[in-house]
Amino acid sequence: QVLLVESGGGLVQAGGSLTLSCAASGNIFGINAMGWYRQAPGKQRELVAIITSVGIRNYADSVKGRFTISRDNAKNTVYLQMNSLKPEDTAVYYCNAQRLGGIAGWGQGTQVTVSS
Repeated sequence: QVLLVESGGGLVQAGGSLTLSCAASGNIFGINAMGWYRQAPGKQRELVAIITSVGIRNYADSVKGRFTISRDNAKNTVYLQMNSLKPEDTAVYYCNAQRLGGIAGWGQGTQVTVSS
């Protein structure tokens, strides 16, 4: 089992920045991608950004140019740098890890609230 622990959420004004971190531990063998998802009240969970073990990145259109995903393989940690935050970015942000066979685990989530 993969244990994912997120940190870095909080309250920020529109236009501000936050950086989320997600540290993976446990059975991390074979993890080939890590990603960030978010879920706003009353909405489905959606992909925000994902990065593969070789550094290929994909972003949701709504965050392109504002968010940057990165990873430190030595620390088994993935980051999400969020700039120019908007109220519509308010959500619980979840980290996940993926293997070829599917999702290896989810984090517990961290709240991001952007005030207007």
